Amino acid sequence: MAKSILFIYYQNIKAGGVSKVLANLANELSANGYTVEILFLMREHADFYHLDHRIKKHYINSFDYWTFRICNFNRKHLRFIPKLSNINNYIYLYGVSRLINRWVNHHHKKYDTIISCWYNLSCMLALNKNVNHKTIAWEHTSHEVGGKFWNYLRKYYRNLKQIVCLNSKDASFFADKNQNTINIPNLMDPGIEAQRWIPEEYKENLITMVARLDADKNVMAFLQILRELQLPSNWSVKIIGDGPEKTSLQMYIDQNKMHDVQLLGQLDSDEVRNILSRSKINCLTSLREGFGVVLVESLFCSNALIAYDCPSGPAEIVNENNGFLIPIHDKIQFEKKLTDLISHPILLEKLRRSAYEDTIRFQKDKILERWKEIL
Repeated sequence: MAKSILFIYYQNIKAGGVSKVLANLANELSANGYTVEILFLMREHADFYHLDHRIKKHYINSFDYWTFRICNFNRKHLRFIPKLSNINNYIYLYGVSRLINRWVNHHHKKYDTIISCWYNLSCMLALNKNVNHKTIAWEHTSHEVGGKFWNYLRKYYRNLKQIVCLNSKDASFFADKNQNTINIPNLMDPGIEAQRWIPEEYKENLITMVARLDADKNVMAFLQILRELQLPSNWSVKIIGDGPEKTSLQMYIDQNKMHDVQLLGQLDSDEVRNILSRSKINCLTSLREGFGVVLVESLFCSNALIAYDCPSGPAEIVNENNGFLIPIHDKIQFEKKLTDLISHPILLEKLRRSAYEDTIRFQKDKILERWKEIL
């Protein structure tokens, strides 16, 4: 008899790593005979990432609950209160907890397994005696994220059925809280999985970065590296993503007359894949990652990689066969390795070839089989 699975996450309304890999896994499990449903914590919306027609979707609008209305009131009338955004976040998540627990208490008997896709949702479910024994916490970010309150609640992960991490460092941390902890890389979407080796004649002298434009992704550091590097005139850079720092990043580009650098904003999966298929080098300057899906996508698209060695994630992917892992904040070393790749086409071509060959570690069948084992 096919197993019934419920995923819980906030949204599938815009680009985001969690939404993307949730869609990838849900689609594959559905295609493999599992009954898959997803509970989204916002109003009903069109899917940004495609979901199989067999997947049933449920919606709880956490942004129409009384706790969120309090947050709106606070933002409008109480902006003078220190750390108001943090206070509002806890108020909002209190409402989310009430809504989730009410919903799962009513519906949980339909499901063999519940998979929570974010750490604060996992903490809420770990405290729910009706469902914690059949809940898997799917950890998409470093265990260092969350602050004292959520890190305290993570001790209740011992109540969960399983913890799935994306890297060995987080798996080691969570193993102390729950012995049923496993490390499974993220699944790529079918378009990336089907990508074949791309020869040099189909490539451009193009460097890419795909990232949210926020503090954790540290895109400003990348722009500062590029300014010091002074790209050759026949090379260009495309940065894909959106976020709160977009305006300041564009101002920096304009002020420094970096005409060879473009901010492309948010693009869909096909557009991102098209650009990665034309680029030769993919960069990441994140200060924090759970995994780094775009790095693996770039391998499938025959890109050499350069990434900061942030506390978790890139070290699981980047190695001497596919690129360079740079000590975090070391802009000089990052600039040097990027210059080496641009200046030595034979080295770049060698790394691109071995980078593509390295994708064997992230083939769909191997990853999906590990999920089937725990389900």
